[in-house]
Amino acid sequence: MVHESHEVNGETKIAVTALFYRIGKPDRFLTKLTKHVTSIADTKEEVHQGVVDPRQLRLGGFKYYRYIGSLTVPPCTQGVLWAINKRISTVSREQVRLLRVAVHDFAERNARPLQPLNERDIHLCGPMFQLEDLKH
Repeated sequence: MVHESHEVNGETKIAVTALFYRIGKPDRFLTKLTKHVTSIADTKEEVHQGVVDPRQLRLGGFKYYRYIGSLTVPPCTQGVLWAINKRISTVSREQVRLLRVAVHDFAERNARPLQPLNERDIHLCGPMFQLEDLKH
């Protein structure tokens, strides 16, 4: 999910929230979006499909990786704040196929090769204390 904010000085700031997936059971959240994903498969124009409540994602974990990187598709904008959930979810092969059909641009598989770390710091973030600590 790519988020853009337009600052008063005209600068655009970009943040990406990402999830890792492996092939397995269908993702429940993506199942809810199937009708919307299918409806945009035959158009190359952006189509507003409504507002998504991110709480419906049910991430299943509170730890995430955070770093400053760049977009993975052109224009490969730099200075992007990335937050990637540490927990790996599952997605069905059919869900992946539907998403690839909906994207159908020149970058369906991955537009950018793996980038070197370039002394970039990658942080593992999460809650500062356990629930047990709240009881004391």
